[in-house]
Amino acid sequence: QVQLEESGGGSVQAGGSLRLSCAVSGFTSRTYAMAWFRQAPGKEREGVAAIDSDGVTNYPPTLQGRFTISKDNAKNILYLQMNSLKTEDTAMYYCAAERARLPSLQVGWYEFWGQGTQVTVSS
Repeated sequence: QVQLEESGGGSVQAGGSLRLSCAVSGFTSRTYAMAWFRQAPGKEREGVAAIDSDGVTNYPPTLQGRFTISKDNAKNILYLQMNSLKTEDTAMYYCAAERARLPSLQVGWYEFWGQGTQVTVSS
């Protein structure tokens, strides 16, 4: 059974940093894509970073440079380092996984999802 469990969310002031973690269990595919998404109230879920099993990363242009995705393969943990946070980064953040090697930022690409962790950025 595949399980994804996010942690590391919280409240931070604008300009601050947070690192989110996603512990992955039961996912044994050697080829994969994993990603972080976020969803603010009243908005659609959007991809913020993705990585595949070759280490290829993908970011939307608006976030590149502030967010960094990485994976610790030994611990099977996916990370999202978020710097220079803005109030508009406030959202529920989700990690997702898929057995195919394409670091997509599309919601429909991913089969497995975590429950989310809240990030709140105040001014």
